[in-house]
Amino acid sequence: MSSISVSGKNWKYKNFNQEEINYLKDNYFLDEITSKLLSIRKIKRDEITNFLNPSIKNFLPNPEVLIDMKKTTQRIMKSIEKNEKIGIFGDYDVDGASSAALLGNYFHKLNLSYETYIPNRIKEGYGPSKESFENLIKKGVKIILTVDCGSMSYDAIQFAKSKKIDVIVLDHHQTEINLPDAFSIINPNRFDDKSNLNYLCAAGVTFIFLVSLNKELRSKNWFQNKNLNEPNLLEFLDLVSLATVCDVVPLVGLNRALVSQGLKVLGTKKNLGLKTLIDICKIENNPNIYHLGYVIGPRINAGGRVGKSYHGVNLLLKSDPREVFQIASELDQFNNERKLLEEKVYKNILVEADKHKNDSVIVVSGKNWHEGVIGIVASRIKDKFNKPVIIISIENNIGKASARSIVGFDIGSAIISGVQQGLLIKGGGHKMAGGFSIKLENIEKFREFIIRKFNKINENTNERKSLLLDSVITSSAINLDFYQKIYLLAPFGSGNPEPKFAIESLKVVNSKIINEKHIKSILIDKAGLSINTIAFNSVDKEIAAYLLKKNNKLFNIAGKLSLNEWRGKSNVEFIIDDISVNKNVKNMVPSSIG
Repeated sequence: MSSISVSGKNWKYKNFNQEEINYLKDNYFLDEITSKLLSIRKIKRDEITNFLNPSIKNFLPNPEVLIDMKKTTQRIMKSIEKNEKIGIFGDYDVDGASSAALLGNYFHKLNLSYETYIPNRIKEGYGPSKESFENLIKKGVKIILTVDCGSMSYDAIQFAKSKKIDVIVLDHHQTEINLPDAFSIINPNRFDDKSNLNYLCAAGVTFIFLVSLNKELRSKNWFQNKNLNEPNLLEFLDLVSLATVCDVVPLVGLNRALVSQGLKVLGTKKNLGLKTLIDICKIENNPNIYHLGYVIGPRINAGGRVGKSYHGVNLLLKSDPREVFQIASELDQFNNERKLLEEKVYKNILVEADKHKNDSVIVVSGKNWHEGVIGIVASRIKDKFNKPVIIISIENNIGKASARSIVGFDIGSAIISGVQQGLLIKGGGHKMAGGFSIKLENIEKFREFIIRKFNKINENTNERKSLLLDSVITSSAINLDFYQKIYLLAPFGSGNPEPKFAIESLKVVNSKIINEKHIKSILIDKAGLSINTIAFNSVDKEIAAYLLKKNNKLFNIAGKLSLNEWRGKSNVEFIIDDISVNKNVKNMVPSSIG
């Protein structure tokens, strides 16, 4: 059975196997809820231990499973031996900045000469150009590594080759069958790669490359001969975890280990830039997934969004405390400016999106929408309508677009297909996000194209209107002990979603509006047990009618647990995602837990 919520979603409960639950309890000494969540996630029996204790050594592959790895490592060894100046071209987002900083920090420890280049998002757009490569070449670089970009940069790479400059691509975006004429392309999403590491972000790919390079240097006694300490690559995992979370790639396999271990490194605050930003943001406890994705990441991204594209990578590379503090402070200010700009653009675009809310893919276009924030706005509108969203900003009859998708529709492949069909000038991406440029006259054709493509793949659209829940719990489960059992399965994110629960038959004791958009409430159940809840960005949503009216009407809530830590005290509260009118929820699942 299912329940219709006030937001029109079907509450559906994920399937589990009671026999498997019993096996996990008996053989791994796990409790009921942890066993149930593992059963729901279909974690294989021989993978349970690694899932619960993700370590790098158990997941890190031989780097050479990636095509061109050996060739690339040998070429960089040659650069090191010849003392060539190395160019690092990175994208302007968190993944690009983190990847560029990974290389820069490593090369710095080796006393190598390098130059970074981050393009201006608005003036230059995504990826390398002839002009940007020429800029690096004029600064004396003899080889260029592109990170988080380059897989579709045919003209720029051909230009570099004509100047006798080798280009190495470290990327994760999907490719066409015809690859650029680079010296090498390490990309688990290239059409001919068989590594099964296609879930990595660019920083993950870059980290594996550094593992390969470090091993090669060690085998040749390079560190010993140069009287240098071998870098501890694990100390760079804070950057890898940051990029992995912010790029919303699946937290499975190696990614899970990278983030789990990276959070531990982040807690030691070894990277001066991250430490400074953590302090400015007043993060008092060890940073977690939320802080990476919603506090630190947006600030690093903010520089690129407002025209200061170098700020993100410089924050992660610089070692002078005064300079780093100034960069971090400016990024914090830029982020505040970004929020104001984003809200203004969001309101304008939402009016247009509402006209297309019945389309299976929402495609909207308008003149001079700020390119620095349309990606964030696309993500917000995607969440509101639970549909893929593409926002196109038009200037001089050329549109530049940001796209965000939902699980089950590979937007990167769809964009590449649009390029191949001649509908787009250029473009690319990965499963959940992408971007492209398009001529004004092709926008309607592309809208029809992308909707047809989606409908063909997603014939059953009802699932898009579902809210998938793990279990029913009681109010008594909202405590620290239960929370810790749940978070044995962390880190949570794409590919390992945070568990969601329902609690039935509650009513409002007290509610108040926070920051003009959130609703903080105290709810009580039939037994008189109270719980603290918060519903983010809910003042203008349907659930506000239930939370802001103090009456005896009973309702059910769906959402997840959150831990508040303040001045040494820990309290668990419930984050409300949805509300349904009171029905007999227990009929929907075998039992309640709590």
